[in-house]
Amino acid sequence: MAIFPQTQAEPQPRTPSSSPSDASRPAALRLPSLRHIGPNWYASVMGTAIVASAGVALPVDVPGLRTVCTVVWALSALWLAAVLVARTGHWIHHRDQARAHLLDPAVAPFYGCLSMALLAVGGGTMVVGKDVIGEQAALVVHSVLYVAGTLIGLAAAVAVPYLMVVRHRLEPGSASPVWLLPLVAPMVSASLGALLVPELPAGQWRGTLLMACYAMFGLSLLATLVVLPTVFARLVHQGPLPLALTPTLFLVLGPLGQSTTAVNQLADVAPGAVGAPYASAFGAFAVLYGVPVMGFALLWLALALAMVVRALRAGMTFAMTWWGFTFPVGTCVTGAAGLARHTGLDAFTWLAVALYVFLVTAWAVAGARTLRGLVSGALLAAPRAPRPVTARTT
Repeated sequence: MAIFPQTQAEPQPRTPSSSPSDASRPAALRLPSLRHIGPNWYASVMGTAIVASAGVALPVDVPGLRTVCTVVWALSALWLAAVLVARTGHWIHHRDQARAHLLDPAVAPFYGCLSMALLAVGGGTMVVGKDVIGEQAALVVHSVLYVAGTLIGLAAAVAVPYLMVVRHRLEPGSASPVWLLPLVAPMVSASLGALLVPELPAGQWRGTLLMACYAMFGLSLLATLVVLPTVFARLVHQGPLPLALTPTLFLVLGPLGQSTTAVNQLADVAPGAVGAPYASAFGAFAVLYGVPVMGFALLWLALALAMVVRALRAGMTFAMTWWGFTFPVGTCVTGAAGLARHTGLDAFTWLAVALYVFLVTAWAVAGARTLRGLVSGALLAAPRAPRPVTARTT
């Protein structure tokens, strides 16, 4: 769910190609190309990893699909490493810009994407990467990335709203779907924690992790219910989002699809972690919660698609916001697949397949355009129009 060095979401530096700290460095140590790589780039990692995870979750057998998903998982792991290195270089060599990102209410929420990128690649390692590196190695990788991603996600879920209240200056009617990014990260942890529950000793350990996952489910869900009405109110009272930010409407699908995925995944492992009455209740809750939420997700998907078509007709061109078409839709694929598993209804099976086709198409387009932008240098350039950082000074 992230977005976008060349759009309004990027604070403008004092000078186009250098920072105060750059001037004192030898030329060989300056990395101006990293200056405008923000936390939004982790969205491309998330969007790639979910293609692999959602593909193996489909309740249909497609010849060769698992092999393709394995290749995509490997690509997501390599891309995660590359973005982590680039972001580390950004913090080392362009610390002023990194601080400006934290003070920009349009960019700070993307720090939730770091958590989800780690979690998405870790989860993909557990479900498909094990074919390459082995089950034990996959468990170790997923465990490390899960702990790191969960801690970062919980920190972002607190720190970003804190900055919004204390440091950011937010104009009335400026609510954005981007605000959901740090809030949905704990929901991803809730979903992927289910993969680790059976790996723990029976009894207290399994039960504790299962309940911790449900707690993160509730944390994310209730926070989303607070923010989502403000986003819709902004659309109704202020009109459509700017063209480049229109794809961020798809970010709303993230908490909807991921929460549906979470309740289904947790219901699968509940019988081995808690007593029979509660395990059965969790199974029923997965369907009673998941079906209505998936219905609302489809409603929002239709609205978002209509807004995107409108924006395309008005001249919307490619921006990194287009990665918003990937991960949120992928969560709906895994959510629909979970409902197909628990209800046995073919309708959910074909819904998952249809959404997966959309996901793969969106990923291919966003990936190709991102690669082109990297080769040309357009995605690494400074924003075209200056915009001051909006932050309180007291």
